[in-house]
Amino acid sequence: MLTPYRELFATPGGLAFSIPGLVARLPISMTFLSVTFIVLYETDSYTLAGVISTGAALTNAAFSPVWSRKADQLGQAKVLRFTIPPYIIFGLLFIYTITHNFPIIIWMGCIFIAEAFLPNIGGLVRRRWLHTLEDKEDGRQLINTAYSFEALVDEIVFIIGPLIASAAAISIAPQAGMYFAFSFMSVGTGLYILQKRSEPPPHPKVKSEKRTAVLAIPYVQAVFLPYIFLGVFFASATLSTIAFADQLDAKGSTGILLAIWSAGSAVAALINGAIRLKITNGQKFIYLMIAMFFLTIPLLFVKSILLLGIVLFFSGLGVAPILISGYAIVEKSVSPAKITETFAWILAGLQIGNALPGPISGYIIDNYGAGKSFIVPVIALLISVLSLFPYRKHWRVLIKI
Repeated sequence: MLTPYRELFATPGGLAFSIPGLVARLPISMTFLSVTFIVLYETDSYTLAGVISTGAALTNAAFSPVWSRKADQLGQAKVLRFTIPPYIIFGLLFIYTITHNFPIIIWMGCIFIAEAFLPNIGGLVRRRWLHTLEDKEDGRQLINTAYSFEALVDEIVFIIGPLIASAAAISIAPQAGMYFAFSFMSVGTGLYILQKRSEPPPHPKVKSEKRTAVLAIPYVQAVFLPYIFLGVFFASATLSTIAFADQLDAKGSTGILLAIWSAGSAVAALINGAIRLKITNGQKFIYLMIAMFFLTIPLLFVKSILLLGIVLFFSGLGVAPILISGYAIVEKSVSPAKITETFAWILAGLQIGNALPGPISGYIIDNYGAGKSFIVPVIALLISVLSLFPYRKHWRVLIKI
């Protein structure tokens, strides 16, 4: 069962860029939680915390594809050297201004600017695997294993990150989680940049070439739209989980609950990369989207931390395979010169979705309680399934991929 992973890890230079990529991605799972802790500590408002998260997610969704396009055109190392320092500097300014009672517009602007400089690290790593493996014998199967491994890495990130952020916020200070996040980003990207041999060659823009916008490609849209509502699901379920634990006076279990959710996805990712299924990525995407909706309905009836953890684990089983299938589908729908940017747009769909439910979930939590707010992620998954229908003509093609 683990043979594909042994072959993947034997790839020269593979783990040398993947492990730093893991470290550099930890802030992604820590920032949302850390910003929520800080804003709640300073303002005691879930609604405001939701608004801040909304703005930060939308800002990153707008700018991340730009940096990925530049990574395709100029090279990954050049883009990271330009973007990471401002990301950390403005993140530190956010902490300073909010903790020193600056006007809301100041510290809100700082976190938005920081998010504008955060590139899609996961997309950069996946692009390196594709570049490293595409010419190998049985490369397609290894690429699927690589995508599965990186999905597993994502889940490891979302298991470890929230635990660190929660522990740091509770035992040190609300802003401590962000200090750890910036440290991980500095070390991870620094080591990643040093791996020059595995870096994909740049594809400079040719002035005479007619360039079609990535989101103008219907096959990309067919994945992008459901990803938006998947993002709504992730963000609203996360915020509701934080509030549910707080409501039961068990704030310390927040990181554990989110880690359990990610653990379900991690198990699914490991299995997905180890076995060869007879169904295509397109079929898997559709089937699992429907399955996740039904697995999430029990959220409406949870009354305890234990039951919430069980529901989150089983819901998480569908997450990684859906994301892996999405990446595989869009990668085959564009030219090599647009792959990194396409990966970023797919992630941007999730981020746009992340931005949407903050104020709604925050309002429901503040006025009706955390239990009622779980209706938001359930409805989000239902809409995600329904969003497949406008592109049913294109899915007839995609289910063959």
